[in-house]
Amino acid sequence: MSQVQSFPPIEPASAQVLILGSMPGRASLQAQRYYAHPRNAFWPIMSTLLGFDLELPYEQRLARLQAAGVGLWDVLQTCTRDSSLDSDIVESSIVANDFAGWFERHPGTQAVLCNGRKAWESYRRHVLPALPAPSAGLPLHCLPSTSPAYAAMSFSDKLKTWQAALARMKY
Repeated sequence: MSQVQSFPPIEPASAQVLILGSMPGRASLQAQRYYAHPRNAFWPIMSTLLGFDLELPYEQRLARLQAAGVGLWDVLQTCTRDSSLDSDIVESSIVANDFAGWFERHPGTQAVLCNGRKAWESYRRHVLPALPAPSAGLPLHCLPSTSPAYAAMSFSDKLKTWQAALARMKY
């Protein structure tokens, strides 16, 4: 088992939506980039929903997220696991990121969108109980994972679900 650590958050000056993964996979950790696996649907979904070219360099894709008021982070700061699979995360090894700090820095955050069930479960278990109001009362949505490991849903259906969630946001 190896201990893995997440990346620093992508923090727009006026964050309105925070998208959370659980922990970067091996491809992302090696590339030091969010959602670097070539079959991960995150960037194709974001480029479609936010109207930017998928082929933009990584830094420009991040800038497009930030310009739209979208923050990006992971629920877990560190954990132990053998593979890139969320199911391999050792629950007792989880250390969550500092979300009280995020919400202090970004009081305009209107909702938290979890990229997959593990991010959603981990946020509910390891973050929500320690959050002060009103941060603990923000809308929390569990969206289908964009990971290629989640093959139970087509790209088209994932896109529709993500689109519906972002359409509910008032940003």
